[in-house]
Amino acid sequence: MPEAPPRVVFGAGSVGRIGAELDAIGVKRPLVCTTPGRSDALAEVRRHLGGRLAGVCDRAALHVPIACVREAVAEVDRLSPDALISIGGGAAVGLAKAVARERPLPIVAVPTTYAGSEMTSIWGITNGDEKRTGRDATVRPRLVVYDPELTLSLPADVSAASGMNAIAHAVEAMYAANAGPDATAAADEAIRDLARALPMVVARPDDLAGRTLALRGAQAAGLALERASMGLHHKICHVLGGTFGLPHAATHAAVLPHVVAFNAPAAPEAMARIASALGVEDAAAGLAALSRSLGLTASLRDLGLRDADLDRAAELVASSSYGNPRPATVADVRTVLKNAF
Repeated sequence: MPEAPPRVVFGAGSVGRIGAELDAIGVKRPLVCTTPGRSDALAEVRRHLGGRLAGVCDRAALHVPIACVREAVAEVDRLSPDALISIGGGAAVGLAKAVARERPLPIVAVPTTYAGSEMTSIWGITNGDEKRTGRDATVRPRLVVYDPELTLSLPADVSAASGMNAIAHAVEAMYAANAGPDATAAADEAIRDLARALPMVVARPDDLAGRTLALRGAQAAGLALERASMGLHHKICHVLGGTFGLPHAATHAAVLPHVVAFNAPAAPEAMARIASALGVEDAAAGLAALSRSLGLTASLRDLGLRDADLDRAAELVASSSYGNPRPATVADVRTVLKNAF
């Protein structure tokens, strides 16, 4: 598959074009990867594709457990589809990517959250209590259909957490060592759009204007994520999710202000850009205030982490190599975790 960015179809009602878009890339019998809770979006996609679906695998789950991947690969072997359609958030597209690593098939993504991973070549799989991630151009979706009408049923609290997850992608792109002007421009757009959109979505979940702006921000955050390496924040969240089972998006929201505060002395220019995009004086304080205004849980304890887990979590994070503007020792990571606890 080409390394070019996905073709993007954007706007209210755009899911109605999915049949023509599949025809344009030669897809005839796609298999859907989704979660059990996305029956409404699945029904809408099915309405526009009629009987051309090869089948539906609704086994997608947070952090992409290896057991779910094996079941989905078995479905591919049984049904012989010529493409995969992910319907949902990061779990759905994550499952499609994991399957495509085993059975090379083009992916069409229909996002219903603000994860942004549909724009990237990044994959992740959890095996036991270890989450592995990597980049592979062959699993980057060929087509992404952003229809804000499909996000209207996403609850306000889930929308807020998902949006903060997207902001985290943009924030880390701002201070990534390999981030060029295109990555930082996308990150700036993402933070600005999401900081405006998420309060609108929480206040009025049925407001299509807020949902549309949030999807715009999510797309930009996904581009930033693809164009830059991620640092300490993402490593912490992968460990907390993959090893300790914490919810993915809500964990991003709880941890992000504390990692930004830790990195601030080593990346003053990036912090100034983040603060400007948020419309505040201090990046870390602004992120914390935004998360509070959205009613999100700020405590890792409330999300399920135990005090007894802090040492092991810090050791797991510090044992890996990753880019970050400020080196972090085990003690540093434990302090960040404790501050978020």
